Amino acid sequence: MAGINNQDRWKGRIVTNPEILAGKPIVSGTRISVELILDHLAANWSMTEIIESYPSITPEDILAALAFTADVIRTKPFITVDEIKKGKQS
Repeated sequence: MAGINNQDRWKGRIVTNPEILAGKPIVSGTRISVELILDHLAANWSMTEIIESYPSITPEDILAALAFTADVIRTKPFITVDEIKKGKQS
């Protein structure tokens, strides 16, 4: 799947602002971070449960968060699982 670019899916939906959540990527117009969405999905929350808890976001916003994350992983240097376990960041 090399060469996939999801930017069209997340562009305009996922933004950063240094004055909101210390510049973490968020859903545009909200204070809901991509990290929060991923944490909920990892905890086995459904899209419906996330939207019910955060009604200012849409299914498209959740998919945009996933697309953004895929692009970040594809373009940023990797860190090892051991580094994450130890709390290190590169």
